[in-house]
Amino acid sequence: MLPPGPTTLISKFGYLAVAGIIGLESLGLPLPGEATLIAAALYSGTGQQLNIWLVVASASLGAIVGDNVGFWLGRELGFPALLRYGSYVGLNEGRMKVGQYLFRLHGGKIVFLGRFFAVLRLWAALLAGANQMAWPKFLVFNTAGAILWATIYGFGAYYLGHELEHLAKLTAATLGVIGILVLILIFILTMRHEAELTAKAEAALPGPIMRRRRRST
Repeated sequence: MLPPGPTTLISKFGYLAVAGIIGLESLGLPLPGEATLIAAALYSGTGQQLNIWLVVASASLGAIVGDNVGFWLGRELGFPALLRYGSYVGLNEGRMKVGQYLFRLHGGKIVFLGRFFAVLRLWAALLAGANQMAWPKFLVFNTAGAILWATIYGFGAYYLGHELEHLAKLTAATLGVIGILVLILIFILTMRHEAELTAKAEAALPGPIMRRRRRST
């Protein structure tokens, strides 16, 4: 039996539902993107009107477009908001530079792997934009991650059926816990080495943070 919520939308709107739900999740909304992809793949495997190749293509497209919109929102709205209000939550310019420095070094890995972790799937694009990651680099890693994710879960559900559905739930929960633990570990390490990271960030990204943003856009 297929998941009732996503399947109802899929049966009515087809590929548009797949792309739309996954795109909105990638934009930062807490929607069941992964469950929708699996449901659509299972639905296509029952001999219905959906083609699995087009399901995977729709999921990939939705993820890529949603993430790029999220990146734009992070860069154009999130970054100015952090500049203006970040100090109220302890996020001064030095710490913002550290964030940009870390995304310069590891942004590709964060964006690519973030597609497979529920929490990061919601926030990776927004964070990349807010931390002024170069858009061409973001696009490459985001596209690669989106296509690989859609391919694994789409064709996996199509060929393995409900076995993958149950496995995906366990995997998602496990990866969610791991993702949270990794984020906590990164936060702890960053705080412990804040002075060193701040110095490295200042050396790599000298000058006022707003001026650097104008050059990078």
